Amino acid sequence: MNPDDSFNQHLDRAVRHYSSLFTLPSYRRSLAFSWVICQVIGLLHAFSINPVLSGLVHGLVLGFSLFAVTVLINYCLRLCAFRKDPVYDLRRIAALSLFCWIFWLPFILMGSFAAFLFSRVWAVRLCLMGFSAILILRLITLYVTSSSNVKSFLAASIVPPLLCLAPFTLLWLNVANPWRVSLFLPFALAVALFSSFLFIALLNNVGRKVVGFPSLYIFKAFLLNWIANLNEPFEYFLESLGEESEVDVSILRFDREAGSVYVVVPSVHPGPFKNIGSSLLPSMLKDSLEQKLGGVVCVPLGLLGHERDLASQKECQKIIDHVVESVAFIASEDGATPFFKVKNEPATVCCQWLGNVALFTFSLAPHTTEDLPPDLGLYVQNKAEKMGLENCVFVNAHNSIDGVLEPEKALKALEEAALACLDKVSSSEKFPFKVGAAVVKPKEFSLSDGMGSGGITVVVVEVGGAKTAYVVFDGNNMVSGLREKILSALEPLGIHDGEVLTTDTHSVNAVTLTTRGYHPIGEVMNHERIVEYIKEATCAAIANLSQAKVGFRRIKIRKVRVIGREALEKLCVLPDMVVQRAKRVVVPLFAATSLLLMLVLLSV
Repeated sequence: MNPDDSFNQHLDRAVRHYSSLFTLPSYRRSLAFSWVICQVIGLLHAFSINPVLSGLVHGLVLGFSLFAVTVLINYCLRLCAFRKDPVYDLRRIAALSLFCWIFWLPFILMGSFAAFLFSRVWAVRLCLMGFSAILILRLITLYVTSSSNVKSFLAASIVPPLLCLAPFTLLWLNVANPWRVSLFLPFALAVALFSSFLFIALLNNVGRKVVGFPSLYIFKAFLLNWIANLNEPFEYFLESLGEESEVDVSILRFDREAGSVYVVVPSVHPGPFKNIGSSLLPSMLKDSLEQKLGGVVCVPLGLLGHERDLASQKECQKIIDHVVESVAFIASEDGATPFFKVKNEPATVCCQWLGNVALFTFSLAPHTTEDLPPDLGLYVQNKAEKMGLENCVFVNAHNSIDGVLEPEKALKALEEAALACLDKVSSSEKFPFKVGAAVVKPKEFSLSDGMGSGGITVVVVEVGGAKTAYVVFDGNNMVSGLREKILSALEPLGIHDGEVLTTDTHSVNAVTLTTRGYHPIGEVMNHERIVEYIKEATCAAIANLSQAKVGFRRIKIRKVRVIGREALEKLCVLPDMVVQRAKRVVVPLFAATSLLLMLVLLSV
């Protein structure tokens, strides 16, 4: 619970803005809908020009011609203009064509009414007005979304409307002056280019003022990440806007005969979304250490917020390299205290003294447990040092999402519970201990379900015959109540107590078209299956319990580029600001454009 919770709201709202742009029909549905709309347009327009029985034939022929031209154009665009474009596959090209016909339909409908009430030439005028509107729509849409070069972009914007207009003109020979129609087309193109790029410039100017980059360039970079998983374009902006910082990484190492176990807590937030920045850091760090060192690794979340997101995956690799180089230290301490849990509504704080380090976990479950401020750790650290506990590792359990708590009240409760835990730990005797660990990676749960590639890690610590389980999900938070269900299910296995944690990986964010932008653990997963997987991993961890020694090291990595709160907040509020600017300018700009076009069309 960061004191400024508005940041997470900005992030969620930004994801919703972007997510709303990707709900497209399948290719077959786009074709089917296009066929229907083309036939409707053909019949309406043909009867407007020739309101007799022969108009029916002309309408069916016109509708078929429009559909055939559309399909042919779509294939040509895919093979030529969009051949190397990562965004525009055939499905998206067909969807764009469908939306263009939907946009053109009202003009055809108004033209039919005007032709019936006044003169047939109005069907021609309003059809040409629709043509102009489609030019503007395609210019803006393709500028914002396509990565093709200027030549391909202009061809894909201008040529399809011109070719689709050709079948209409065959019906206009006795209605409108062909010479005047031909003069209108270059005029309409010039007006469309001017109004489109003026609109684009007005939106881009918002980004230049807020973050120093054109708004739509940033959107296009996001689009490339969403559709093609290209992280570099968006990370370019993050690195440009970011700032250098020093990153701490706390490493707990347990050495035993059955292999080492590592608990790694970086002072890095795993965000902001998908594969951007440090979103993948928990699983990347886990996989790298397990592959290079063997054993089992878990990477729970520390006490920090999005201001500590890394700017790129390159910065992630820098941290991973430093950690790999720094884990070769001696684990010599062989004593640990029992596991203590203190509840102080709504807070729950757990603590265990392992060797010369105290491991704390903080939770507000079953209430929402989001990012917790670093100041909480500093407060507890100062109190711990006075009690002789110099080394502390603080973990945000991040294990429940259900409504909002008053920040000050929750923070005060966490501080009081932590002090009570400190009293118990500092006065407790240490005993020899055992450690067991296991990992399970459920194949049936994917990123879209809320499960990161790190799966589920269970670390069991046995002190004086009492077993404690630390269950770590590679996910972003958890539905309320699931934590309690998991802990209850572990009791029959001989687990006396424990805590359920998530890594807060944002690799699951912005991959689903949901209101939140991601699914927390358990929202769409079957709870019974989750519990079965955890019991399987816990049984495996208990089976390989062996006498252990623990060591601790905190390393500092300098000149790591983080996004920083100010820059990331600007990026997150930018979509709102661009939408607001668009709402303010779209009506006056395109109303003036329509008026100018209509004045010229009156001479057709």
